[in-house]
Amino acid sequence: MQDIDNIIENEFKLSQDASNRIKILLKSEDSSFFRISVLGGGCSGFQYDFSFSSSPNDDDYVFNQDGISYLIDKPSMDFLAGSTLEYVSELSGAYFKIENPNATANCGCGTSFSI
Repeated sequence: MQDIDNIIENEFKLSQDASNRIKILLKSEDSSFFRISVLGGGCSGFQYDFSFSSSPNDDDYVFNQDGISYLIDKPSMDFLAGSTLEYVSELSGAYFKIENPNATANCGCGTSFSI
């Protein structure tokens, strides 16, 4: 586990809306951390995954922002450096969206990307 305060080049941020939504979700879960991951698959090659965790793994970066803690594992951080997690609430629905400057293409659903 690595504290992200010492790793400037791996900057990752939460928007205020995303932070507020994660706070609400963590209250209803029996978990201490919100986990952000990149998995193989999806229609563009990689897909974002959001889950909860009770503790960090050895290869996790631990972020602290706005009173919440969230985790990104080292392999996922390689894809997410410089990104921002947004929370979008529209008439058609609400969802998390990652603004990823490393992605060269995104699918229409917004949950997968390619590099």
